[in-house]
Amino acid sequence: MITACAPDLVLLQEAPRFFRWRKKLARLASGSGLVVLSGGATAAGPALLCSLRATVERTEDVLLPLTPGLHRRGFATAVVRFGGARLGVLSCHLSLQKDERYEQGGMLLDRLAGMGVEHAVAGGDLNDSPDGRTFRRLAGSLTDCRAAAPWGGEHTSTPADPRKRIDALFVTEGVEVLGCGVPHDQPGVTRGRPEGGHGPPPVLAALRVPTA
Repeated sequence: MITACAPDLVLLQEAPRFFRWRKKLARLASGSGLVVLSGGATAAGPALLCSLRATVERTEDVLLPLTPGLHRRGFATAVVRFGGARLGVLSCHLSLQKDERYEQGGMLLDRLAGMGVEHAVAGGDLNDSPDGRTFRRLAGSLTDCRAAAPWGGEHTSTPADPRKRIDALFVTEGVEVLGCGVPHDQPGVTRGRPEGGHGPPPVLAALRVPTA
């Protein structure tokens, strides 16, 4: 399914993070013709994969403050170059608890602002829909790729019968969105979930990043 989409960057939300997680993540990347960029257990789940076209400038995994009784969350981040285009990348999986999720949305925006890049893409499982407070907080500062250039399917939750859009990609000003949505026409993707998988369907975006 990843191979069929031929991506330069993959933002994962529930990457292997327990026993032998590094080997499992490396196997996933290799099987898709990609390499591991960052994340996994060191980011509490989110991870980044990239193609060999990417020149990696730096990576950093960020663990967010832990709320007792709730799941640990984190960001997988990197700065990469594709030719003359320089791009910050952030993968996230935000909280199920609305107040914690809203705070994490603010941390995401702060993190992007502190990466020292003009152009960036951030995305993942927000556990929030476009009319939700956290989604609106992100969309108020960033461009919601699906809203800017809808393409393919829209809904990603629940996996068995998607009726909500809770997974999203956002870009900073200056990044052109050519299209964004669930790639139902790609091999390995069904209306409900990736074939053979248990998670929600993927979101694919085509972006044009300005060169320096």
